[in-house]
Amino acid sequence: MERFMEMNPVAVVTGGAQGIGRRTAEVLASRGYCLAVIDLREPEDTMKSVVANGAEVIGFAGDITDEAAIESFARQVFDRWKQVDVLVNNAGISYISPVEQTAVSDYLRVLEVNLVAPFLLAKAFGEGMLAKGSGSIVNVASIAGLVGIADRAAYNASKHGLIGLTRTLAAEWGGRGVRVNAICPGWVKTEMDAADQAGGSYSDADITGRVPMARFATPDDIARAIAFLADSKESSFINGHALVVDGGWTVDGSWETLRLRKR
Repeated sequence: MERFMEMNPVAVVTGGAQGIGRRTAEVLASRGYCLAVIDLREPEDTMKSVVANGAEVIGFAGDITDEAAIESFARQVFDRWKQVDVLVNNAGISYISPVEQTAVSDYLRVLEVNLVAPFLLAKAFGEGMLAKGSGSIVNVASIAGLVGIADRAAYNASKHGLIGLTRTLAAEWGGRGVRVNAICPGWVKTEMDAADQAGGSYSDADITGRVPMARFATPDDIARAIAFLADSKESSFINGHALVVDGGWTVDGSWETLRLRKR
């Protein structure tokens, strides 16, 4: 008798052309996932890397704040694999500006990308997860969703909201088999960090001096934490949690000279 062949799990990763999103796609591919990767530009390098890991992948270029585009993206993914097991809402933008100099249009744009888009994606892919009775959504928030950081009102508000959305979805969907969690990275060495530093608002030393582990996170640090929360066996009873991956930034109340003496 021909044995039933179980299909590989399917993961959707947003903002997958670079940084945390690209590394997350690579880590999930190495663990046997099929990948659907979306970004504003075609994620060609990510797709090549994923294929090199032996995984099946499809890439999309699109605006995740466009509801029609998200619905079309979801249809194509479900048409291809008939299921989605993991959604990683990673795509996001930063915006550094004092509140009194922040235009409403800029504030709203950050909210659209960082908070409204994850809501649209959770709706689009969560429906299939709920019908199947299983799935995992991982929202990439930030320590800026847990504490206040000056000159980042729009970004902070979006990430606080994303943690709130995470907890609400966890409460609504957990009993139907769909777990929803958030990752809260500290500062990560990515293209976004390079762009923010180019504006002159902070330096490497500002970050490494503040982090007890005395370094930035790497995209791999965050990707492996995402993979943990995505895995239905490794994190099977974790739901509605905001996992902090910040090298100790948010727990260290030491003043700078005291912190540095402990190194």
